[in-house]
Amino acid sequence: MKRTTTVIAAIFMSFFLASNCLAEGLAPELQAKVDAKIKAFQAWSTDAKIVAAVKEYNSNPPAGAKEMTNDKWKTLTIMDQAVTSLTKNPLAEHLKSLKDDSISEAFVSGADGGKVAFLTKTTSWTHKGNPKHDDPMAGKSWQGPVEVDASTGKQQIQTSMPVLDGATPIGSIVIGIAVLKL
Repeated sequence: MKRTTTVIAAIFMSFFLASNCLAEGLAPELQAKVDAKIKAFQAWSTDAKIVAAVKEYNSNPPAGAKEMTNDKWKTLTIMDQAVTSLTKNPLAEHLKSLKDDSISEAFVSGADGGKVAFLTKTTSWTHKGNPKHDDPMAGKSWQGPVEVDASTGKQQIQTSMPVLDGATPIGSIVIGIAVLKL
């Protein structure tokens, strides 16, 4: 009985948080926790391994990257070689080493929006044309609303920041922060 009550309370709390966050923006205490996480993630913008991988991608995109479209990407399974190559490459391994329990997803994109590496397959191949990529390419960070992410199935808040070569944005990093882990 106690376990059932705990589960019901957790479900109620997640719906309460989601409805409050979506209806009125984030509650100040939740926004403060998100801000603290974003501040901790800022080091990723200039992380040497991330910068080097994005520079390599931008100068020499992998075979098939230029032909990939969001429609084609959606047809690929998580076992497709094009997908596994981005979850098993050295940058993906580095992202795994940076991940903590609050991160529900993370992906790095080159200047063109194409994926360089990620923890799990993303919903779209490119986010170019969307604020989560375009704002970082303009040197700004971005934060989305609380949502249930289509690729992870988790309630999260996405944030993104530029990958910086010196002061120049060369790509973007998107990190999904799991709301229930804050």
